[in-house]
Amino acid sequence: MRFLPTRIHGVLDYGVGFILMVSPWLFGFNYGGSETWVPFVLGLGAIVYSIFTDYELGRIKRVKMSTHLTLDLLSGVFLLASPWIFGFVDVVYLPHVLFGLLEILVSLTTQTRPSYAMLKERNI
Repeated sequence: MRFLPTRIHGVLDYGVGFILMVSPWLFGFNYGGSETWVPFVLGLGAIVYSIFTDYELGRIKRVKMSTHLTLDLLSGVFLLASPWIFGFVDVVYLPHVLFGLLEILVSLTTQTRPSYAMLKERNI
């Protein structure tokens, strides 16, 4: 069931993207390896593709919301699995798993069209 408006999703995109980028330093796992750079790169990527998404908080509006949500889902799965993929599960895993689950949950519950598109379809 998709109940989360795209406007709220946009706020989460920029906020969570930033928190992902600073999380290694914020939560004390900035050892310079994959445990540090995976969330940093995924957070930066989320901010970049959010700027290009066709929704209320997008600026350039070239990426469809459905594509954005697919990127969020893939990013969440990758982030969740990254401690095992890169072998740093013995060092840190909880922030990666929790943020990965959050990304997956938000991607599956966000509406696929921004409110202005739905209003346009209804001729309002």
